[in-house]
Amino acid sequence: MSNDLQGLIEKYKSDQESVFNTWFINNDDRLKAFRSIRRGVSDVIQDIKSGTFGNDFKGSSLEFVLNCITEQKQVFIGAAHAFYWKPKLRIPDIYEDDDNKTAFGQFLWNCANAKNENDLIKEITLLDQKKIKGLGPAVANILYFLHPEIIPPFNTAIVNGFNYLFKDKVKLGSWTEYLRMRETIIQKNNQYKTALSRDLGAFSGLLFDIGVKKILVGDEDVLSDQEQEKISSILKSRHKDIMSEKEEENLHTEMQYHLLKIGSSLGYDVISASNDRSKGHNGNNFAFLSLDKFPDLDIKKETSSTISLIDVVWFNKGTNKIVSAFEVEKSTSIYSGILRLTDLYHSFPEDPSTLFLIIPDSREKDVIFQLSRPSIKNNKIAIHYILFSDLRKHCDAICTLGESKETLKKIAKVVN
Repeated sequence: MSNDLQGLIEKYKSDQESVFNTWFINNDDRLKAFRSIRRGVSDVIQDIKSGTFGNDFKGSSLEFVLNCITEQKQVFIGAAHAFYWKPKLRIPDIYEDDDNKTAFGQFLWNCANAKNENDLIKEITLLDQKKIKGLGPAVANILYFLHPEIIPPFNTAIVNGFNYLFKDKVKLGSWTEYLRMRETIIQKNNQYKTALSRDLGAFSGLLFDIGVKKILVGDEDVLSDQEQEKISSILKSRHKDIMSEKEEENLHTEMQYHLLKIGSSLGYDVISASNDRSKGHNGNNFAFLSLDKFPDLDIKKETSSTISLIDVVWFNKGTNKIVSAFEVEKSTSIYSGILRLTDLYHSFPEDPSTLFLIIPDSREKDVIFQLSRPSIKNNKIAIHYILFSDLRKHCDAICTLGESKETLKKIAKVVN
């Protein structure tokens, strides 16, 4: 098995369209998602604690978290399905049963604050003992973003890949089976982590690619014509997604460039996200438009690290006072950007910045819906949004005629 697994890992890493290369590495959104999802989990806990969580998945803070997770795509496609409220089946039974809802909230709190592996396994075991209908190992997809080196993601393709690879018969829907599978994943990941990562997302991605038969295990075999056609369809779909993502990344970079250019022209110090400074647009490198480093902020290190991942930030000249912050969203994302901007707002509540979402024209209705959420409106967080087409169209005019950040509001919209 060791030689076979080593070969599979090498094949997995060398395939430019594997989960390893399209999601685990070379993906800024994956890194940004962790803090956003953790913040979202805190909101779920607080909503359950305060009695404002509601009795449906739709519109809840939990939906917001799962949307952030499913934006990761591939390994997390369908992660939200297990949490949809199914009235006829009364599952998952965390919406209408107050005791179960409280138990789920306490479980999330305990897991978010767990210090080690034993604490997490204890909480999972206790949750399993409560036998809450419909609340199974799909919860691991949330826990992964809290403890990526301890809890692997979970879905049908990952289980199938595990069973193909290890000739096992792990079943879906059982925490006991999930924990048994996890033990093997931990053992094998420890053995091969120098080739992969301590983060279990890398190994889980391998299992996912095996599960959808993108990577074949040994001679598992001769595939039927029907199986070959299905796999071909999956690979074509993934290739199409990757090409679309590259096109969106180019648009994302263009919008960052416009914001850096405008901010600099208006007399502000500007900087792009810490992991974007090597990028550029039409020969204009972000490093030459931006500050050399992110100014020191008098806030917690973890929060500062999150704020440094905001796509573009403007500062008053020569100071560390943030005057505007911008999140550029893609057609497949909205949620995590809103969470990063609200993080910034909560870090400086007495001295708020002007917050902007820069969005594809096609996502305007979705943004209006999200910015109308009670968690945003009740906190009086004013987030403006600007359409891609408007930023592109008016960039040069604002650079020439604009006087301050207020000029940008002339092309921005806000949800009342």
